[in-house]
Amino acid sequence: MEKFINLKGIVAPFNFINIDTDKIIPKQFLKTIKRTGLGKHLFDDMRFNEDGSEKQDFVLNKEPYRSSKIIVAGDNFGCGSSREHAPWALSDFGIKCIISTSFADIFYNNSFKNGLLPIKVTPEQREALMADAKDIENPEIEIDLPSQEIRRPNGSIIKFELDSFRKKCLLEGLDDIDITLEKSEKINSFEATMELERPWL
Repeated sequence: MEKFINLKGIVAPFNFINIDTDKIIPKQFLKTIKRTGLGKHLFDDMRFNEDGSEKQDFVLNKEPYRSSKIIVAGDNFGCGSSREHAPWALSDFGIKCIISTSFADIFYNNSFKNGLLPIKVTPEQREALMADAKDIENPEIEIDLPSQEIRRPNGSIIKFELDSFRKKCLLEGLDDIDITLEKSEKINSFEATMELERPWL
């Protein structure tokens, strides 16, 4: 998994509440088990008309937000059914961080396991960041994970809380497999002992 340390980029104002995982990546695109290739279908129903043309009023179809790396979203982002394809699609599109007041638990957990950083802020902080995002002249913010800071264009800083283990995993680029492999010596030692003590297994 790619390490997440510092991210500076365009933030898109995504002022919708209760964006569920079917909005993020509709069910018809869940046939793949690959993490790549899903970005083109991100927010498919919101981004495209039935004939495949872009909806001109959708934020990610406008400049400068086509190259957004960060989204400031409404409450309860990632609700609905459990699907790991949701963070896959966001990451494949280029989104590396979602900022909101609240997230659905399963989406929140899946995000960390796939290198995506969800940040919880207060409603007042979210509104300030939403205003930053709407300023098309300078819609860039910076996320500093080691110091747990969001740095706004006006120079002010928003601190955010984060579980220390999840922070470590993002900083070191560790997914569940990597975490298991860190204990490979103990696993190998246990297996060798079991083979001697219980050879019939």
